[in-house]
Amino acid sequence: MIVDVVFDLPVPHPFSYRVPSQLRVTPGQRVRAPLGTQARVGLVVATREGEEEELKPIVGLAESGPILSPSQLELTRWIAGESLSSWGSSVSALLPPAPRAATETTPPPPHWSRSSEERPWLLTGGDRERRLLARLEKDAETRGILVLAPEIDQAAAWADRLSAALKGPVARLDSGVAGRQRWHAWMRLARGVVRVGVGTRSALLAPVPAPATLVVLDENDPAHKPPGPPRIHSREVMLERAKRDTSRLYLTAGTPSVESWWRSDEGEFHRSENGPSPWPHVAVVDVRGTLRTHPLSPALRHAMKETLSANGRVLLLVTRIGSAMACGECGFVLRCPECRIAMVFSRARRELACRLCRRTDPAPETCPHCRGRQLAPLGWGTERVEQAVRAEVPRYRVARYDAESRRGRAITRAMGEGSAHVVVGTRAALKAFHGPALVGFISPDPILRLPDFRAGERAFALFWAAAERVAEGGRVVIQTQHPTHYAVRAAAGQELASFYKHELKFRAELGYPPFRRICLITVSGRADGAAKRLAGDLERELQALGELTVYPPAPLGRSPKALRWQIVLKGGDDLPARLHPALSPFLARRREGRGIIEVEMDPVDLA
Repeated sequence: MIVDVVFDLPVPHPFSYRVPSQLRVTPGQRVRAPLGTQARVGLVVATREGEEEELKPIVGLAESGPILSPSQLELTRWIAGESLSSWGSSVSALLPPAPRAATETTPPPPHWSRSSEERPWLLTGGDRERRLLARLEKDAETRGILVLAPEIDQAAAWADRLSAALKGPVARLDSGVAGRQRWHAWMRLARGVVRVGVGTRSALLAPVPAPATLVVLDENDPAHKPPGPPRIHSREVMLERAKRDTSRLYLTAGTPSVESWWRSDEGEFHRSENGPSPWPHVAVVDVRGTLRTHPLSPALRHAMKETLSANGRVLLLVTRIGSAMACGECGFVLRCPECRIAMVFSRARRELACRLCRRTDPAPETCPHCRGRQLAPLGWGTERVEQAVRAEVPRYRVARYDAESRRGRAITRAMGEGSAHVVVGTRAALKAFHGPALVGFISPDPILRLPDFRAGERAFALFWAAAERVAEGGRVVIQTQHPTHYAVRAAAGQELASFYKHELKFRAELGYPPFRRICLITVSGRADGAAKRLAGDLERELQALGELTVYPPAPLGRSPKALRWQIVLKGGDDLPARLHPALSPFLARRREGRGIIEVEMDPVDLA
């Protein structure tokens, strides 16, 4: 017998091996096979009869039986094809580490069966988690359950929550538990000993028998598509899995992704909003032409002191990211005239560049809108804000929560136990700080100015999350140079549908997702000019495909001889299938030393 095996390598094809007569191997089983100078764990994706003696034999079994059923194996093939990633790297990221020895019996993985197809459910509203839990309690009587969270802490919290609600064991399948524990949890699900699994994206293939109930928590969270294989959003995999095995799928989000909202508008999803949730008072403060020497407007200073006097706690969010240029007098943002996304300012070159079409323009000296001379990449750092707050309210304890100050438990405990009256932090502080009486945005404008078509969506999601997390009777203050932006106004007025109406109109006009798909191709070379030449060759091949929008290659760095170049392109729903034949010859040349090509379908971040 001959087997085809894929490994955790960026290689587009499997490797073939002989199977010694004493071993029995089936597709979906992990084996140890020689690769280079050592034996590595790989997954058998196909078997066939044959006696090709020149092939190397597999060394042994990594597990006593298959860890994936034929239907699961086909899903991994789809994942690799849809994300234009290698099959081996994709599947390796979605399985628990193999045990050191195949001594324990591996139960047969459950086969997915079809019944009647169900439309997915999109749950929004402040009580979405309570409604979800009620549905899961009912489904647990007849179905297995798999819940995917964007982050480990959230997965752990939901495992505890489900265990208490369902009065039974829950399998943890995220990297917050040791690899061997994950493998045993996987096997307990496969045996049916445990019927509920919770994890992050590494649990996408968890062996919950179909038809099951699948859940993606906070489906709009970018953490559902982290860097590295498989380069595909967890939401899309769960949608495909639910469609293939006719499982019931719930997606939750306070502010759904624009893609999911559009699908619900098109009738592909059920949307359950259940009425508006309680909303705090949201004050929008116009700071155009102000805040040049102090980060707090008079309105925010008054709200902070009033909250502290009433024994409330304050969270001040600083969002200095990106480097778009805006006018400090009128708030005008310099955008690409073709793509309408904010252009990136380079202080060294005094130049503006579009990260999509790669247009470059000299940075103007005056504002094109009002002729003012206050053009600058504006924003406040957490340290400067902390100093200003300490001077403003010296009798109160102030803590800073950012990448530098987060040394783990001390600052988190200060926030959780209430020993800090005011916390100045980045966006991560919003999840760590429970129930502040006041949330103040020092300047969310850098998010609105991100050189990314998702800038408005990100800002809206952040405003909405703050309004949901503030304590009952609390308030939110948004200091902004864009008080009339539809994302700001929709969050202040709790107008969810209004935001998506504006956002979808903008994306339809410019051909952004969900109306077209985007792909980023990064080309790396080892010598000056190598990456540029390879990117040029690739661009010509892509242009020849026709019906695609292919932007010219641009260097990722300052030099035209940069070692990394990037190509951005747009296409239809069939973009991966159309790109595959054009990219395959270039990916195969990797071993010839011509360079490395990395492909990112449907990127969540262009900035």
